Amino acid sequence: MNNPFSFKEHIAIFKHLSRWTILVFPVAVVIGSMVAFFLWLLSAAIHFRFNHEWLLFLLPVAGLLIHFIYQSVGKSSEKGNNLITEQIHEAGGGIPKRMAPIILITTVITHLFGGSAGREGTAVQIGGSIAAMFGRWFKLTGADMRIILIAGVAAGFGAVFGTPVTGAVFAMEVLTIGKIQYHALLPALIAAFIGDLTVKVWRVTHVQYHIDPIAANVNLFTGFFHFDMLLLGKVIISSAAFGLASFLFARMVHEIKSLCLKLFKYKWIIPVFGGLVIIGLTLLIGKPDYLSLGVDAEHPGAVTIPSAFAAGGADTWSWLWKTIYTTVTLGTGFKGGEVTPLFYIGATLGNTLSTLLNAPVSLFAALGFIAVFSGATNTPLACTFMGVELFGGEHVLLFAVACFTAYIFSGHSGIYSAQRIGVPKILGDDYTDEASLADAIKRRGYLHQKLRRYRFLSKQQDYDGGGNS
Repeated sequence: MNNPFSFKEHIAIFKHLSRWTILVFPVAVVIGSMVAFFLWLLSAAIHFRFNHEWLLFLLPVAGLLIHFIYQSVGKSSEKGNNLITEQIHEAGGGIPKRMAPIILITTVITHLFGGSAGREGTAVQIGGSIAAMFGRWFKLTGADMRIILIAGVAAGFGAVFGTPVTGAVFAMEVLTIGKIQYHALLPALIAAFIGDLTVKVWRVTHVQYHIDPIAANVNLFTGFFHFDMLLLGKVIISSAAFGLASFLFARMVHEIKSLCLKLFKYKWIIPVFGGLVIIGLTLLIGKPDYLSLGVDAEHPGAVTIPSAFAAGGADTWSWLWKTIYTTVTLGTGFKGGEVTPLFYIGATLGNTLSTLLNAPVSLFAALGFIAVFSGATNTPLACTFMGVELFGGEHVLLFAVACFTAYIFSGHSGIYSAQRIGVPKILGDDYTDEASLADAIKRRGYLHQKLRRYRFLSKQQDYDGGGNS
């Protein structure tokens, strides 16, 4: 007869938790320390460029340098975040040790010379690379290697933004659209917490954001609901726009990469071309607001992420300019991440929409901040948690509405092509037969289809012309 008070399962849980705490602790400390060093170095590089504006004109040379670094010593690391995602799916540890230092150096180079990029990609690759190295030292295989890689991603993401819960959920949610890898929950949460704590121990700080108090609005629905229905309607409309902005960003990055590979016979020309485009755009606009991260102000009155939380803190088309700058930078081979530029795009778009809809500026900047990120990464749950960690829990309902609405409206697109499609966003949709976003991109790339059609027609005309001669 079975003992109804057996604690065998709980003992196994305790052993599992103890084992992964011991395994993850040194991994997360090293990742947190590396991320802290990266954040310090990145800030120094950005402010050095602020004081030496002429460095922007060397951006094409910087792009050439980054290209040759990857061609000479970093070719196995070139796939970046997608390589880590693939290795987690395949339960492999084939992530090179050199990925961490190479991505750190090339990201700093990108920002030193004015490239518009982020930092999350660097932190995630640092986390994945170091976790894979420890995994091999610990002789982990199969599911255990998958878990430690997920924990490494969680530690890197949580440490770089100061959002440990978001880091843990992001690492589990980003792998497969519509599914979450809950088997890695505890190791990911432990790693993200330790990674974030390590950054704080090194006294590296993060920008603090704030949503201004919102005055109660009395209207027809006030007596029936405990929240403002009119405001909720405005949030839904705006969130659809945030999702479309996510879609535009993801498509532009992929299409610019593909178009450049078709236009230029020699790959080294691509980053040179990208650098020249960024210089040209900056001279055309007449201000450097859309270079680099967009967090610190290069000059008084500059449009930044913090400035977007105040009325008049962004221009009407700031979000579109940042989209163009970042997609050109990343699409032509410069390194970094996409997430901080997505924060910028979302916050400035939220600022613009708040004016159009007569809505609270700081609230809509915050909603755009997390919702555009949600749509571009297909991680609505993680982004809802990010809203709570960054802005407090008062508006959690609106955070969830914004993130999940943007997630739906971004369609089957995203910045991580190795993401698998576990559950299509629309049941019965024709994406059910595609394993990953890469398949969706190949099949439905508008520009690809147009180019293929153009090439087909050109060949047909050549054939017809040759036959008639």
